[in-house]
Amino acid sequence: MEKTDAVAALAALAQDNRLDVFRLLVQTGPDGMPAGAVADALGLAPNTLTFHFDRLRMAGLVTARRDGRSIIYAARFDTMNALVGFLTENCCGGVSCTPAVACKPARKRSKIPA
Repeated sequence: MEKTDAVAALAALAQDNRLDVFRLLVQTGPDGMPAGAVADALGLAPNTLTFHFDRLRMAGLVTARRDGRSIIYAARFDTMNALVGFLTENCCGGVSCTPAVACKPARKRSKIPA
């Protein structure tokens, strides 16, 4: 990961609601979650949430796909792992202490209704 990409990702995560959204999507797994379900789960107004999703998407932290009338958002685990790697690549006296295995969801969750 380039420094500019890391700065963009960190800037996107440096806001309470966006951090909550990203953490929820990480917990949800690769299938993602409809925008309305994210709004309900976090108690956020849908119009405010759209702005936060856009910031996370522009930073490469989430993807968006249309499923009928819903937009499904999902965390980009490759970007998250690259960011963790970037942040820890010089720690521990030059010996990398990044996780031996990249983070992946532990289990798939059932689809959440729109």
